[in-house]
Amino acid sequence: MVPRLAIMLFFLVPAVLLNAQGGRSYAKEIKEHRKQYKEEFLEKERSPLDKKGVKKLRFFPPDESYRAACTFERTPEAEPFDMATYSGITKPYVQYGTATCPLQGQTVEIAIYQSLKLRQLPMYRDYLFIPFKDLTNGDSTYGGGRYMDIRMSDIENGQVALDFNKAYNPYCAYSDGYNCPAPPAENHLEMAVEAGEKEFGGH
Repeated sequence: MVPRLAIMLFFLVPAVLLNAQGGRSYAKEIKEHRKQYKEEFLEKERSPLDKKGVKKLRFFPPDESYRAACTFERTPEAEPFDMATYSGITKPYVQYGTATCPLQGQTVEIAIYQSLKLRQLPMYRDYLFIPFKDLTNGDSTYGGGRYMDIRMSDIENGQVALDFNKAYNPYCAYSDGYNCPAPPAENHLEMAVEAGEKEFGGH
């Protein structure tokens, strides 16, 4: 007769291995995402960073608990508004919808916006923008908040995944001379989001 403990271990070990493999796979995904993110700085004409600056980018370790499965609600009758930037000008946006997410034991509601200028361009027509602030700003992350981007196609059947491991700094975190949107008050989160990009290490 096979001991009960042996039977339990037989089923437990594969599960542990699967979880470990899943964790490594996700970490690899984020590593690749950050590699591409760094490469974009070297490709864009108005980039604030050169190769030396890119080496000073810093990030929190990948943490899959900050990838949230959210419910999405469209706001089709939202009025366009001028979103403030840190340079003093404004940019035209409209609230596209809201996402309600379980995050680190809390329920977070975050607004998702669409740029009225970008939606006139075919290649950016489906881009959506999520600027936010949290309790790490001015400490471990940039004081002006961070951004995330998604596409309309990421929203399916009233669901959307938001991955805060992909949160990134606006160009204003690296240099002056840019018009970076300031996260609206409804996206000031009352929690510390210890995921994504940290404060720039080049200052």
